[in-house]
Amino acid sequence: MKKAGLLFLFISAFSFAQTTALEQTINSIINNKNATVGVSVLGIEDPFNYNKNGEKKLPMQSVFKFHIASAVLDFVDKGKLSLHKKILVKKSDLLDDTWSPLREKYPNGNIELPLSEIIDFTVAQSDNNGCDILLRLIGGTATVQKFMNSKGVKNFQIKFNEEEMHKSWDAQYENYSTTNSVAEVLKKFYQGKLLSKKSTDYLMQVMLGTKTGTNKLIEQLPKNTPIAHKTGSSGKNKNGLTGAENDMGIITLSNGKHYAIAVFVSNSTETDVVNCKIVSDISKAVWDDFNK
Repeated sequence: MKKAGLLFLFISAFSFAQTTALEQTINSIINNKNATVGVSVLGIEDPFNYNKNGEKKLPMQSVFKFHIASAVLDFVDKGKLSLHKKILVKKSDLLDDTWSPLREKYPNGNIELPLSEIIDFTVAQSDNNGCDILLRLIGGTATVQKFMNSKGVKNFQIKFNEEEMHKSWDAQYENYSTTNSVAEVLKKFYQGKLLSKKSTDYLMQVMLGTKTGTNKLIEQLPKNTPIAHKTGSSGKNKNGLTGAENDMGIITLSNGKHYAIAVFVSNSTETDVVNCKIVSDISKAVWDDFNK
């Protein structure tokens, strides 16, 4: 056998051994949990690739705000919008029965805010009213779908905004992605294949400032680990079912390299604490695997 063939077999065997160890750890985390757990990990500089249930279409919840912000920034890249553009936020835009730090800061509405501030509220603080303001600005969910399709993003669907999801529990299942798709779009994003460098750098900084989900991907990682991420959570319905407890992001290793990770916990009857710990434990297992 030629040296190239032997080298390929060696690398394949090494990767298999790594994946097997990670697989065992992740299996031990999710075994006996009454939930569907999707996990996908992609090395950005290195060809690491792992997934567990990575092709299952699972509800995104607020993870989709990354996709929405990307579509908005595509408008910025094309000169159709500016981050400095003032957007009128009306009192009627600030719905009461929803998560909205934007509404808490500006309870009376009827104020003009720069687009950049609305994006920051939407992504870093997962503001639901900000999300729907952005969607109205670019023409709705169909615009986001068209943009993602144009970038070759597969197994992603967005149909409903936050207001519509609040009216129907089942609507979240129409806003779905696979974790493989999420990891792949994060890798494209980081590599500058989704947006301009300026917009990529801007959105990375916003995501590095994410304030939600401190008990998910980031919880057990070393202090001050850079993680640009976006969380999503459905809460529980009257039957005690959690539709989604999600987190996804780009994590910077101590050697300066990066990996994209997505962990979705879906259709779970476990407690909120257990659901978040699943995400946290898997994130720690992946980190440890990269730092062997």
